[in-house]
Amino acid sequence: RQLFVSAQELHTLKVTSQETVIQIKAHVASLKGMAPEDQIIPLPGMPLEDKATISQCGVEVLTTLEVASCGLGGEVHSSLADAGKIRGLTPKVAKQEKMKTG
Repeated sequence: RQLFVSAQELHTLKVTSQETVIQIKAHVASLKGMAPEDQIIPLPGMPLEDKATISQCGVEVLTTLEVASCGLGGEVHSSLADAGKIRGLTPKVAKQEKMKTG
């Protein structure tokens, strides 16, 4: 049974239907160095339970699972940190009088 795992890159895993989600996370950890407890594998909106087998989760053959990191905290990027503060960053331009034509 083949399963595709996308963790920044696409990887192919050979698994059985009885493998658990935590075992899949262990495979990803060996490939990417991302600790299993820091991984989330969602399947249509819900994260998969670590103790559940992939067949219990409804994962089919040739399914691609997206692995996301659930690290706490993190850096706020400057574009997000400055959201709503644009007014003070743009230079003030003096109004010009409109010229009357004709």
